[in-house]
Order: sequence, then C-alpha cells, then structure tokens
Amino acid sequence: MVSSAGESKDPTLEFEASCFAEGHELVIGIDEVGRGAIAGPVAVGVHATFAPAVPGSISPFPAGLRDSKLLSEKKREMLAPLVAEWGQGEVGYVSAAEIDARGITWALGEAGRRALLRLHGSGVPVARAVILVDGKHDWLSPVLRSPLNVRTMVGGDRAVATVAAASVRAKVDRDRVMREAHEAEPHYAWASNKGYGAKVHYEAIAEHGLSEQHRASWIR
Repeated sequence: MVSSAGESKDPTLEFEASCFAEGHELVIGIDEVGRGAIAGPVAVGVHATFAPAVPGSISPFPAGLRDSKLLSEKKREMLAPLVAEWGQGEVGYVSAAEIDARGITWALGEAGRRALLRLHGSGVPVARAVILVDGKHDWLSPVLRSPLNVRTMVGGDRAVATVAAASVRAKVDRDRVMREAHEAEPHYAWASNKGYGAKVHYEAIAEHGLSEQHRASWIR
C-alpha cells in the first residue's frame, strides 16, 4: 500500500492512531540514511510505537522531533536520547563492500532486515506490527524470510512521528560511525561530509585513492 503525506514538516501520531483503531498493537517506522553517500555503510533505523493501554492516549513524542534532514546536527544529537526514551529502536547496517557486491536496493532491504532482527531480539513482536517504510518503494519485503505487514508512504519521515524517530536514530548513529572512520583516515574529511561526495572528499580520493570504506562501483 502506497500513500502520500501532506506538506506539513511537523509529524503527528495520526497514522499510528489509525492503525491502533484498526486493532493493531504496534507500529514500526523505518527510514534509511546514507543511500547516496559514496563512502561508508547504508544505515536503516527502526522505531517501535505500541498501542496505549487506554485508547486514544498515545504518549507524546519528543518536542521538536522532525525528519532528520530538517534538523541541525546539534538538534539531532539532542533529540536522540529523548527518542530512545520514547520507544525502542535499532539501526541496521550494510557495508560499502556489500553494496558494491549486491547493489543499493538489496542493501537497503538487508539493513532494514538486520535492524528488525535486532528489534525482535530485544523483545519487540515485529511479526505483529504495521511496518511503515518511508518513500514510494517497498525495498524491505523482497529480502524478508517471512512476510510482514509492510506499508509505504511518500513523505512518511515528515508526517509520521514513528518514522521521524527512526530517521533520527539512523542519522545520529551513522554520523557516529563516520566520525570514527574519520579518525583512521582524516584526509577524506568524513567527520564533516559523512561519506557524501563533497569537493574535499573527491580531492582526497584523487590524491590518496580509494579506501575500504568507499563504494568503488559508484566512483568513476
């Protein structure tokens, strides 16, 4: 099922409330980070919101929560622990080498599957959830071992609080990974560009060549 969100940049709990009204006990939001980077892994964040014990009383999400792309790095870092307090979540990764070997669409799905496996391992009943993937395409279902109730929504990261929370989780966690990678190879300036194709990044590739963190098939 593909739906489209409105133009508002501020998320709500309307989607979650509609799922709970249908009798579902859990909504899991999913969003990716690093899809267009030329170095580093792709990350997929998942966040779980449970139906309230008292209908209509969903606990409010952290003030200021938005799609991670609409937040400054400082704001994202401030929100991350509040998101963790609001609900359970995980982040799954697929490496640059795996992306080169099997492609980005597979990588997105596999990173999502890994995140969901970790969430399941923490006690969240993933199989009973409505799973909302941000975007038009369902890249998750093709890699699943067992079918899940997966839906998609264009602009879900802006409209749905649970997806926005997944977005913040993925972005903050992947940024940490890239800052750590920067410590080992600072000439690529990953602490600032996070593996995306900034001018200084390409200049460093021209001087130093590719590293194991680079998606070699993406760089000509």
